[in-house]
Amino acid sequence: MTSHHIVVGVDGSLISVRALDRAAAEAVRHGTGLRVLYAVSDRDEAAPVLNHAVSRIHARYPELLVETAAVEGGVVRSLARESAAAALTVVGTRGLGALTGPAFGSVSLRPAALAQGPLLVVRGDHPCDDGQDVLLGLADDTDTQAAAYAFQEAERRGARLRVLHSWSHRHSTPELPSFVPTRSPGQERLAREALAEEAVPRYALTQLQDRHPDVTVETHTVRAAPAAELLAATREAAVVVIGAHRRTSVLGPRLGPVARTLLHRAHCPVVVVPHG
Repeated sequence: MTSHHIVVGVDGSLISVRALDRAAAEAVRHGTGLRVLYAVSDRDEAAPVLNHAVSRIHARYPELLVETAAVEGGVVRSLARESAAAALTVVGTRGLGALTGPAFGSVSLRPAALAQGPLLVVRGDHPCDDGQDVLLGLADDTDTQAAAYAFQEAERRGARLRVLHSWSHRHSTPELPSFVPTRSPGQERLAREALAEEAVPRYALTQLQDRHPDVTVETHTVRAAPAAELLAATREAAVVVIGAHRRTSVLGPRLGPVARTLLHRAHCPVVVVPHG
């Protein structure tokens, strides 16, 4: 299997079947093969589940190249390890609630925080077809990997790319009213910040637009909480793409608040793309 395959973990649960179906569709869209994994303590136990997965995929996509593997070890580490060589790793969720559960077909926040490549979390409460937009949550001009993936996804789907850049200015001390018909220093500073923030999508996306001239891009810069704005926008999106802004804690890498909100509550699938 090439280094550009799609990886999905299965365990025989309905959750993992949903992830398997989505992973197969993604493999066809990407033009790659599919690698199906099952994490077990005894590899002999994996054959029935893996064989069923292959049969299900070939019934839908008979030409798709499928590889299976029984892997030993923890679910989270297995996902993180496999994601390093994959074009995309696909995992499922337990319905519309919190991301919980030890099964390979479900996902906690830890795999999303540890993934070394793009991770697709299959969730949402509405059909996601190719007629809907790809949504990109752009935090700043360092989100180059997420932006690149979003452009590629929009191109694969023949869809419009909607870019949402959200910012909020820092609290400033109230100023006394000015009798001079000019803007105060505080107003001037806020105006400069607004212009700088509005320029972020333009600078971050210019080269990508040149590389993907057929992708229609619509950008919005809003002064509001990014998680709330993105969450609302996922109602009309086929998929939302965000960068993995990770923080280090005593428990290891953790995702930022925007990613956590979307992974718990997004109305469409979420792709988390690590930096670097």
